[in-house]
Amino acid sequence: MADRVTVIGWDGSPLTAAARSALSAATLVAGAAHHLALPEVPRDAERIRLGSVDLAARRIAVHRGSAVVLADGDPGFFGVVRTLRAPEHGLEVEVVPGVSSVATAFARAGMPWDDAQVVVAHRRTLRRAVNVCRAHTKVAVLTSPGAGPAELALLLEGVHRTFVICEELGTDREQVTVLTSDKAADHVWRDPNVVIVIGGTGSTTVQGSGWIAGREPGYPSGTRGWALPTESYAQDGDDRESGGEGESEQLRAAQLARLGPRIGDLVWDIGSGSGALAAEAARFGAAVIAVDADARNCARTDAAARRAGVQMQIVNARAPHVLERLPEPDVVRIGGGGVPVVTACADRRPERIVTHASTRDEAEAIGEALAAGGYIVECALLQSVELDPDGWAERERSVVFLLSGRQPDRAH
Repeated sequence: MADRVTVIGWDGSPLTAAARSALSAATLVAGAAHHLALPEVPRDAERIRLGSVDLAARRIAVHRGSAVVLADGDPGFFGVVRTLRAPEHGLEVEVVPGVSSVATAFARAGMPWDDAQVVVAHRRTLRRAVNVCRAHTKVAVLTSPGAGPAELALLLEGVHRTFVICEELGTDREQVTVLTSDKAADHVWRDPNVVIVIGGTGSTTVQGSGWIAGREPGYPSGTRGWALPTESYAQDGDDRESGGEGESEQLRAAQLARLGPRIGDLVWDIGSGSGALAAEAARFGAAVIAVDADARNCARTDAAARRAGVQMQIVNARAPHVLERLPEPDVVRIGGGGVPVVTACADRRPERIVTHASTRDEAEAIGEALAAGGYIVECALLQSVELDPDGWAERERSVVFLLSGRQPDRAH
């Protein structure tokens, strides 16, 4: 193993005394081409062009001498330090940090970033990064070739955002461009770049001093808990039944438990009704597309989202025809539409599908449709009785079949 391994973060500013000292003693230097061209790199040091960090780590592990790894920004923030310290390499490193490219990007934009989500977009994670941009009002995206501003914009079709695109930060080719997301796909962008994605309903800044980085799950003002009563999400003038069938908080709680929405997911809520389930799925940090054929229900869903302080896309259209135009879902809740909608959703292969039925015959038909789509089917008969605590008299009774399907090749 190398006698000493130092990781230096470079943000375009002059190297610190600690960084210069480590470089002057280096017998091996790994970095990108512009790092290896720095005048402080010793002429007689072995040089490794940093492509695969794993390969570089293996070379460093068998090197005898002092090794230095140069990286852009802060190497401990989504950087090379994690790979170098992985157990299979066994490297102990000293870190000379630089200013992270995310911090620099927000500084160029003149914006605070303690309330921002930060995601990394590779080809394999691009869709999940886009879902975070759908669900949150301020996101910094660390891009990569093939998963850059243009690809982000294409996958955000139908969702309006503003992009602050920061190219080659810290170099003499640095450029910052501000434009709407629908225009970003029309350009060719230089790597490396960071994209700040801002916009959506509600404020994009922390009110007051803030206390936690990122964004807390949304809560309607003055409330706590999940599966809140439907009227907590309703517009003024709506009655308790305005959301329609399957809107009880008990059923909603069971559906959410089986869906398990999480940050990076895209949830389809087909037949959104009052919007209560869509709003609560969004409060978990998931991106949500709510679909309903009734314009009044779309208005209710929009009001529910605003009250919960969450983002979602609302589509006023009839399923199953509209579904082929929507981006790929991770989990789906079906509030109505029966077997044709269940079949159309199963064809898109989400990890889980959850729905309900009011009769056993309907439940059997839906269960058969899920099984035919390759899903493992579960069904439970749920009965809830609402009591008046003053006299403990029965106030309302609900009986419903809860159905869920999960793909057998996915984790439980």
